[in-house]
Amino acid sequence: MNPHDVAHQRQANHRFSVGLTGGIGSGKTTVANMFAERGAAVIDTDAIAHQLTAADGIAIAPIRAEFGDAFITTSGAMDRAKMRAHVFSDPTAKQRLEAILHPLIRTETMHAAAQASGLYLLFVVPLLVESGTWKQRVDRILVVDCDEQVQIRRVMQRNALSEPQVRAIMATQASRQQRLQAADDIILNDSDPATLVPQVERLHALYASLNQP
Repeated sequence: MNPHDVAHQRQANHRFSVGLTGGIGSGKTTVANMFAERGAAVIDTDAIAHQLTAADGIAIAPIRAEFGDAFITTSGAMDRAKMRAHVFSDPTAKQRLEAILHPLIRTETMHAAAQASGLYLLFVVPLLVESGTWKQRVDRILVVDCDEQVQIRRVMQRNALSEPQVRAIMATQASRQQRLQAADDIILNDSDPATLVPQVERLHALYASLNQP
């Protein structure tokens, strides 16, 4: 099949899709839930990753083979705290873990998309900008943006972390500027949650209209 036929087939089977991202503490889940309430089919790649690494998840056997029993809890799930500390201190460990998880997440995400019913697809992808591949896989990129000090405060309160710990996590993610440069649409979540409603309403109407054949 030549490239023109591939493009034509993709267009024929195509459902309008949005990739939603944002830094830690930006409010991605809150915003995604608001779109879901309005009829979007939300597919959360973080939730999929958690399923894969839960007890009896399909990523457990390759993780055990690669990293050993020490990284699997007695219940049979991946020990997230231990693995997080390990990949933070060893970049090669991060690459080895991603080599296991990313193909599985991609497969499960596409399967979920094929099964989903909704006005359009909304993929929640925390590391969308960092992955480098999502730009080609969705029609539009939506960034939930907020001031970095607001981010830090939220994560400190939510996760009981110190400011240096939060900044260390943020340092592993794309910068605010990099996310904004990648964005087709932006929702600002700096203040009262009520300010999200008109922003979500406007974009939901846009996405629903763009999904029309």
